[in-house]
Amino acid sequence: MDAQLQVQQAEQMREKIWTRDFVLICLANFFIFFGFQMSLPTLPLFVKELGGSDQLVGVIVGIFTFSALIMRPYSGHALETKGRQFVYMTGLAIFVISMGSYAFIASIGLLLLMRVVQGIGWGLSTTATGTIATDIVPASRRGEGLGYFGLSGNIALAFGPGLGLALVGEISFTYLFLICSACGLVAFLLSSKVQYKKVEQMPDKAAAPKFDIFEKTALQPSILVLFITFTFGGIATFLPLHAIEKNVAGIETYFLVYAVFLLISRTFAGKIYDKKGHLYVFLPGTVMIFVAMLLLSWLPNTFILLFAAGLYGLGFGSVQPALQAWSVEKAAANRKGMANATFFSCFDLGIGLGALIFGQIAFLFNYSMIYVTGAGSILISMMVYIVLIMRTKKVQQT
Repeated sequence: MDAQLQVQQAEQMREKIWTRDFVLICLANFFIFFGFQMSLPTLPLFVKELGGSDQLVGVIVGIFTFSALIMRPYSGHALETKGRQFVYMTGLAIFVISMGSYAFIASIGLLLLMRVVQGIGWGLSTTATGTIATDIVPASRRGEGLGYFGLSGNIALAFGPGLGLALVGEISFTYLFLICSACGLVAFLLSSKVQYKKVEQMPDKAAAPKFDIFEKTALQPSILVLFITFTFGGIATFLPLHAIEKNVAGIETYFLVYAVFLLISRTFAGKIYDKKGHLYVFLPGTVMIFVAMLLLSWLPNTFILLFAAGLYGLGFGSVQPALQAWSVEKAAANRKGMANATFFSCFDLGIGLGALIFGQIAFLFNYSMIYVTGAGSILISMMVYIVLIMRTKKVQQT
């Protein structure tokens, strides 16, 4: 009887989410995202101060995400060959140095260069941290665990953008970017205490991981997340400018409300995914994002701004962890890193394309058209998802 009880207790311990390493990686993720989120809405203002246009704002945001995108395949391969710790801490170090360099930049050209460098660090670190979290979380609670892990980034999102915008009114961009860099340094120190999964020794060279650019089992959810994060480029890059043009106050509160509803979604969306699958999460979530984008294109007052923030937060907070869990669940044990790389490559590609295309839309039309276009992207993602589900059911029936 005692032996049976010990086995049950051991099984419960294996299924535990909130371990020491999980807490450390969540804290490290919080600080790197906090530094990043403080810079995100203030960077367009910095570009304007340097004399840049809306088109340059889009290019500077886009070049960062494309730089991160290029690093994703290497990151996924390196995670399985050089190890989680090497990739993650190298990425964090590059992020800290490049973010700190913003404090001393006085030209658009140099800013573009350092955005490329920062994108390299971001591509390495964010691919690694998602894989590290996947290693730590029990497979049977992956949707729930990754949802909780996502909270660390969401809490940073709750306070980072608003604090960054508030600080810009009180201190110079120099001090702001040094504070952002210091947050990355804290993440680096915390991550040094994590016990990482060891690189699996391959018995022969033929079994060694091959260098490729994507994991095919992760393609379906990754393509879907591309259409969704396409909208995020319009929000993160142009919403402060859109609100100013519309004479709508409360842009700092927007990011707080958005993050609060992201937090709320994490309490139930991951559990729904684990029990019932992505069908019960994806379509409701994308409907909410679709409505939020239409409301942002209209944007008559602060109430609609904050209502859209809540809808977008609930929708994105439900869909993103479900798609990430879906992207790794069918990958082989030695392909989890590449599956995460594939997912975040499309995640980045969506943001980068959104920033570049929305910059052109703002130049040719107006800010409102950005969010109409974003709503169209969400509609495409819903149609693609329905086609994928119908194909899967047809295959199962044959």
